[in-house]
Amino acid sequence: MFFSPFRPACVPTERRASPATHSFEPRRAFYIPVLTWLILCCVVSAYSQQTVVPTVSFTFDFPGSDPDHYVISVSEDGSASYDSDSKLSPESTAGDSFHSDFTASPAARARVFDLAKRAHDFEGQIDSKSKNLAFTGTKILTFKDAQKSTRASYNYSPVPPVQELTAFFQALSNTLEFGHRLDYCLRYQKLALDEELRKMEEFSNNGGLEEISSVAPVLQKIADDPAVIKVVRARAQRMLQLAGTRNK
Repeated sequence: MFFSPFRPACVPTERRASPATHSFEPRRAFYIPVLTWLILCCVVSAYSQQTVVPTVSFTFDFPGSDPDHYVISVSEDGSASYDSDSKLSPESTAGDSFHSDFTASPAARARVFDLAKRAHDFEGQIDSKSKNLAFTGTKILTFKDAQKSTRASYNYSPVPPVQELTAFFQALSNTLEFGHRLDYCLRYQKLALDEELRKMEEFSNNGGLEEISSVAPVLQKIADDPAVIKVVRARAQRMLQLAGTRNK
């Protein structure tokens, strides 16, 4: 019988795991959580892009006016917001920070996004660049959705859809500022409600208001408050009726 000089015949062969086998488990324990995390990040990123609601915003800055700064945002789903630094009384030396969340009517949001589309979502130049025009405030229109974000600044624009959007947002600001002052007067200066509502009716008759429904809650409070004189409550009720008519 021939015996190999390299291995004793009586010693059984011992099976040993290769180094690769030993290192596989810890590597797998490391890579699987990392891979899971990367997949989760991709899913979350894709989902967040799909859930970006298209939004049109209007920013206005004009030192010396009241308010001299405000921002309005209207989303395609109807959610809207307004921020300004308007003064609650002529005696105020500084603006009061004001924020309002409201729901834009279906007609208003359809109008806003149709005008934005006609204005090519504010891509390119929309300002007239004329030096002979009076300064009426710096205005910025912004469009944002999951694919893009565009922004254009102007003093005066000859683009008809931009002109219409500007008029709409400025009239909407008028409405929301009336709501702000009415809420203040209802709480602290009930005697000033009559004058404020009379001015609001004048603005409405001259086409200076939009989305009166955005201030319907405070109008309803005034109409229902027995501590408010009847003529004022009647004015508030008329404005509520206009809100129901104009926003359909």
